Amino acid sequence: MISQESIQEIQRRIDIIDIIGTFVKLKKRGANYLGNCPFHNEKTPSFTVSPSKEIYKCFGCGKSGNTIGFLMDHEKYSYVETLRWLAERYNIDLKETETSPEFKALQHTADSLFAINHFARDFFTNTLFNSDEGTDIALSYLRERGFREETIKKFQLGFNPSSKNEFANTAISHQFNKELLLKTGIVVNRDDKLTDNYRGRIIFPIHNLSGKILGFGARVIKSNDRAPKYINTPENEIYVKSKLLYGSYFARTAIDKANECLLVEGYTDVISLHQAGIENVVASGGTSLTTDQIRLIKKYTHNLTIVYDGDNAGIKAALRGLDLAVEEGLNVNLVLIPDKEDPDSFVNKIGAAAFTDFIKKQKKDFILFQLEIALKESEDDSTKKSAVVNQIAETISKINKTEDFTRRQDYIKKVSEILKVEESGFNALVNKLIREKINKQDARFFPPNNVSQAIPEPNQTENENTGAYHELIQKDELHEQAVVRNLIEFGLKEWDENLKVADYLLSQIDESDLSELLDNKTLVDIINIYRDWYRKGKEPTEKNFLYHENNEIKNLIIKIMDVQTEISPRWKDHYEGYIATREDLYKEEIISTLTYLQLRKVKRLIADNQAELEKASNPEEQLICIETHQHLKLLEIELTKRAGTVIYK
Repeated sequence: MISQESIQEIQRRIDIIDIIGTFVKLKKRGANYLGNCPFHNEKTPSFTVSPSKEIYKCFGCGKSGNTIGFLMDHEKYSYVETLRWLAERYNIDLKETETSPEFKALQHTADSLFAINHFARDFFTNTLFNSDEGTDIALSYLRERGFREETIKKFQLGFNPSSKNEFANTAISHQFNKELLLKTGIVVNRDDKLTDNYRGRIIFPIHNLSGKILGFGARVIKSNDRAPKYINTPENEIYVKSKLLYGSYFARTAIDKANECLLVEGYTDVISLHQAGIENVVASGGTSLTTDQIRLIKKYTHNLTIVYDGDNAGIKAALRGLDLAVEEGLNVNLVLIPDKEDPDSFVNKIGAAAFTDFIKKQKKDFILFQLEIALKESEDDSTKKSAVVNQIAETISKINKTEDFTRRQDYIKKVSEILKVEESGFNALVNKLIREKINKQDARFFPPNNVSQAIPEPNQTENENTGAYHELIQKDELHEQAVVRNLIEFGLKEWDENLKVADYLLSQIDESDLSELLDNKTLVDIINIYRDWYRKGKEPTEKNFLYHENNEIKNLIIKIMDVQTEISPRWKDHYEGYIATREDLYKEEIISTLTYLQLRKVKRLIADNQAELEKASNPEEQLICIETHQHLKLLEIELTKRAGTVIYK
């Protein structure tokens, strides 16, 4: 684990303009910076970065966050990968917290394997471009396949010489550990000697999402019936095939922008499509999709399009594992390339524009395609057709998330029409399968009598006052957020000769009363954390919360401290006099915010007292409630005048 000391050092060194400016062209506008949003296509810049608040906000698509959040969203890094990226950027030596000897050993092995792979990549690339055998055989072969030099360099392709142990000897001479060299699979042990495993093969490095090399694929050039076409790295501490998709490092940004992932089988399919300008593509290596691979795709998009060969083997390969994709909530489509073609040959044959158009026109929904294939195979056999009904119902039952209810019902309607079965009956079958699955899951955690029902009751129609109610709730939420915003933005400013704003604000919000004043419990947590830090002599700023380990707190602070519109620097060219800002009027804003909270509390007390009056059973109780009501109404009027608002009966 990375130590808190290192994390805080990274946070201190972060320059949001420096980091985001690496990926987005920014222009200074007043106190902020403006550019085209990297998360959606736009012609008019609406992506704003505030260096003072250290947050970004796109007013087009709504994306917002801090520097770490930007890297996680844009580069698809994990939190730890982001910290390591920033540490490398700012030359910060990361300190690790105390870990078990086993974990340290595992981490050391992983680091060593990455180092060997990096060295091997450089060796193979150098051999491809700077040796006679590399240029005459391997580079010529790649050029014949239509790959341009910039594409070859982009994917860091290489070549392992055909001599018995040229790489092995070079690696040993650089003091690499023999056991770890064997773990990589680049070398093997023959007659107690290390021998190159990828002799005479084109090398395809396989990267993780941060660009580190996990392993290699090695393709034979010369036709040899005895040799396998491809050799891949064996599984080790860093290379786990079920968690990898070839090309994901190069495709992640394009997938995010296109909101679609194209999945192909082979390395060369990915490279050819990238070269043609179609970059939102990854390869599964011809195996059925795993849950980890599906979740990797889901980090970028919920739309998956499988592009496979149109022969029977290609169709079967395309269908494998897709129930898992449906269950994970992906929208899955299939495109079958014409027989005797693959994506690599087909895009080179018809060109990028025609290929893109072909994908759009030939997309077939996975579930409906699966049904089409199954019906062809069943012919007119009633037993086989019954099996098809159950098979498709099983697939549709995987769409069991609440937010996908409409999508599931749409499938039920379409499939019922195609199968010529009664919709209500087919719907009941799908629901039965969902219920059975949930009951199995629940049985592990609950006694049989408490098993939850699979199919929820339909939502009741909202009444006509619902919209107004939600609007009121939203306004309350904004006023609650204003308390935290005032505390964080102005807390360290002077309130009077003796007090800071934080002293005054916190004295006005009693700890025991806080949960009654604020409905949002995360805001309550933020105020309590601020109070605790302040009591201990720490001077909290928004940065302390902006990078807080609690995601709910961090995300709410980003929302509260959102980049605001600002007065144009040319305003004074048209209007005379000084224009007051929030910085000038912070005391008035704080008083207004506190007054609103007090007013809301009084209104709630009035409502509670009214309920008590309705339940009062004798004149004495009624009199007490009436007197209380009069007192509260006077208090409400006083607070309303202070707030400058009008109460309507």
